[in-house]
Amino acid sequence: MNEVFFSPWDLIILYPMITLYKVFELLSFPHPLTFSIIAVTVFLRLLIYPLMSVQIRSMQKMQKLAPEISKIKEIHKGDAKMIQQETMRLYKENGINPAAGCLPMLIQLPILFILYFVVIDIVKQAELVTVKVNEVIKPEFLKLTGPIDQSFFFFPLGQSPAQLFTDFGIFIFIIPLLTGFFQFIQSKMMYPQKKKGEVKKDDFMSIFQSQTLYIFPVMIAVFSYTLPFGLSLYWNTLTLFGIIQQYKVSGLGGLEFLRKNGKR
Repeated sequence: MNEVFFSPWDLIILYPMITLYKVFELLSFPHPLTFSIIAVTVFLRLLIYPLMSVQIRSMQKMQKLAPEISKIKEIHKGDAKMIQQETMRLYKENGINPAAGCLPMLIQLPILFILYFVVIDIVKQAELVTVKVNEVIKPEFLKLTGPIDQSFFFFPLGQSPAQLFTDFGIFIFIIPLLTGFFQFIQSKMMYPQKKKGEVKKDDFMSIFQSQTLYIFPVMIAVFSYTLPFGLSLYWNTLTLFGIIQQYKVSGLGGLEFLRKNGKR
């Protein structure tokens, strides 16, 4: 049996999650843990929404300058100092702060990591989690009175699709496939639509982006197959919220062709 440990930092997430669990349980919601994970994930994404918007806009501006940066690299090939100077000059002329895309990520990552590890711990053994939660939660009315409900319809949140394959067969592949698909949609929207022939064969950044566009969703799908279902629930909530925010801030991006094809 794996040990469950909640650090003081985990309480930032644990308190609202258990509070919502108790509320959903009181309202006779089915699968209260599922809804509390979704609600806390959405709340945190709303909390960091401004930071994410800054990051998305910064990335969008930098992507628009990618052809100009490629020209700078071609003109000053072999002169790293000059490439850096010209690139920074280009950023300054266009009002871009390269740090604007990194700082929001550095601020939000610790919060999302805490949520990630709390979800991992809370979807483990039901009885052990109940004991550990009651040890760290102080208000008496928030303490759990029985084993925490760790199911979502037919799926136990603490088991992975790989573990559930025997019971559900190929049907269980829907979970990792959906997880990978949602990740692909978000990744595709992050990059602007490219015109035919725009990507050069020697453009390393464009080639790298094209490869990661497909490799990363496949990796996420594989991880989703081997990790607890509760984590897929958390990740898909993050991704779906990210897709909505991406659309609100910068439109369809690399999926713009869908709109154009629909108008034909």
